[in-house]
Amino acid sequence: MGDFSKDALDAINKKTGKKISEGAVKKLANTVKPSTMQNEAQLRTLIKQVSAMANIPVSEETIKEIVNAVKKSGMNPSNMEAIMKMMMKKK
Repeated sequence: MGDFSKDALDAINKKTGKKISEGAVKKLANTVKPSTMQNEAQLRTLIKQVSAMANIPVSEETIKEIVNAVKKSGMNPSNMEAIMKMMMKKK
């Protein structure tokens, strides 16, 4: 999971005012399995974990949108950067 750019991490940290370490992101990403993609309950759990870690509150509507986007695009759920960007866009 080397695709989490330092820039994205800095942007998220700046926006949330919280210091998220790359290690924390990687640790969470490592819990994601390919099956998570098609499992809505697991995806929701992941989104909530990312939300808590990044201190970005997500509404039910946002969770649904992210779940649908992940399922539709076949986006790799371990691509936390994309998930976090989607959350920040909704803020």
